Amino acid sequence: MCRVLLSINPEYVEKIFSGEKEFEFRKNRCKSDVNKMVIYCTSPVMKVIGEADIIEIIEDTPAAVWKKTMKKAGVSKDFYDSYYSGRSKSVAYKLGNVKKYKKPRTLSSFGVSVAPQSFVYLSR
Repeated sequence: MCRVLLSINPEYVEKIFSGEKEFEFRKNRCKSDVNKMVIYCTSPVMKVIGEADIIEIIEDTPAAVWKKTMKKAGVSKDFYDSYYSGRSKSVAYKLGNVKKYKKPRTLSSFGVSVAPQSFVYLSR
C-alpha cells in the first residue's frame, strides 16, 4: 500500500466529507500504485483531518475527465476549466471509504515538516 498526503483547501475538504465531491483533481499523476490519500486541510485549519481510499484514477483530456466526473466533481465547470487552462491532460482521483479523524493530526505525526504544494508520498 502506498499513501500520499495532499494539501486541499477547506472548502473542498468539507465537500469531500459531505459526499458532494468524490473526485480530487490534479495536474500531475502520482505513482500508479498509490491507493490511499491522506487529507491535509490548508489554512486556516492547517491539520491532517482524514483519509480516503483511491478507488480509481482517471487520466485523459480535460474534456473527457469532466464528462466522467462532473456529477460528483464538487467544483464548478468554470473553476475546472480555469484549473486546466492550456493543459492537454487531466487527472482525477476517485475517492471512496472517506474517513474523518476524530481528532485532527499534525503533519509531524506523518513524518512531514512542511505542507506540500501538491502532494508528498508517505512512507508508512
